[in-house]
Amino acid sequence: MTRILRELWLFFWRDLSIARTYRTVFVLEAIEALFGAAMFYYVARFVDTPQLQRALPQGGGYFAFSLVGYVFLDYLNAALDTFDRSLEEARDSGTLEHLLVTQASLPVFVAGSAVYPFVATTLRIVVYLAWSVALFGFPLRAANWLSVVVVLLATLLAFSGLGIFSSSYLLLFKRGNPAKWFFLGVSSVVGGMLFPVNILPDWLQVVARLNPVTYALEAMRAALLGGATVVELWRPLAVLLFSAALLLPCSMFAFAWALRRTKITGTLTHR
Repeated sequence: MTRILRELWLFFWRDLSIARTYRTVFVLEAIEALFGAAMFYYVARFVDTPQLQRALPQGGGYFAFSLVGYVFLDYLNAALDTFDRSLEEARDSGTLEHLLVTQASLPVFVAGSAVYPFVATTLRIVVYLAWSVALFGFPLRAANWLSVVVVLLATLLAFSGLGIFSSSYLLLFKRGNPAKWFFLGVSSVVGGMLFPVNILPDWLQVVARLNPVTYALEAMRAALLGGATVVELWRPLAVLLFSAALLLPCSMFAFAWALRRTKITGTLTHR
């Protein structure tokens, strides 16, 4: 266990060292977060009506509802895109083959590649929420932080499998996986990111209930805005953990197979 944690730390420190050479990016992202929070605040002031507030799962205003959906999209993008980006950067820098012949096991390599992007995404979202609380009255008084952390971890586990599947596709075909963007597009409409699922037509609500994104967002809003406990969130958490238990082993198997295939064909570092 100590060796695995050390390897994960080395992956994180490598990515952090690279990111530190672009310090202005951190400042620009903080400014971008301010403008993003302001955009949702003023859009909410324009569209908020009593009817809309009654349609929202936790009540309240559209600002809190939409901002949670937006920052969740950031996490979903990270889960789906992190592994592809790590592979592409390692391939472009010529370090991919060296990484894959180290003593790090395949799960450690995959997990290590994701540590820094997920930490960076978390910090970016903290900045979003800090601006929103300080300047626009985002309601955090009722938040159950234990539930927020549990939902977040379950969400990352559930959707990381899709990201690993996507990186397997990238290894084989040297191009991004179009199914990933299709999934994001569908989820942005039926996942409840920017409007509640209950306003959709009945047949789209059925589609929404088949999408784990719907359950992840419902649980996150209930924990962050409604103070729901882990026990109260057992149903969406069960869906997310079931998705993780199904997708993660299958995606690791697919990644290992794709890796063996590219080594046999000699196309591992081809673009």
